[in-house]
Amino acid sequence: MSVELPFAPVDTIIRRNAGNLRVSAGAAEELARRIQRHGAELAVDAAEHATADGRKTLMSQDFGVEQVVDKDSLELPVAPVDRIARLDIGDDYRVAMDARIALADILEDYADNVAAAATILAHHADRRTVKAEDIETYFELFG
Repeated sequence: MSVELPFAPVDTIIRRNAGNLRVSAGAAEELARRIQRHGAELAVDAAEHATADGRKTLMSQDFGVEQVVDKDSLELPVAPVDRIARLDIGDDYRVAMDARIALADILEDYADNVAAAATILAHHADRRTVKAEDIETYFELFG
């Protein structure tokens, strides 16, 4: 599975949680992979909701979002999130712009939570760098 999400915004999300710790490229890559997998799973669930409502267009409410944030407030870019949403749902579905933004917001919150926990794990290991192993350990413990 190729990673659709650029690493730079994921790196930025980790850095905003890491405080004075450094962030390895491997950590950003690993978290980008995990975000993509999670986003594709959420889109499959959203497609099931849309289908149950007789629609072929995913809407923000299919992701459980009532209020959609301003896309300019997000770090994750909407275009790659749109590609992530389409990974496992097939070409029969469309993804509305509000759904793309809602999914990007959900995935950014997800990334913030993982990054905050990975930072704690790096501190616990007495390291000055958040590494891919911190992301992996988070998912071994809580995933």
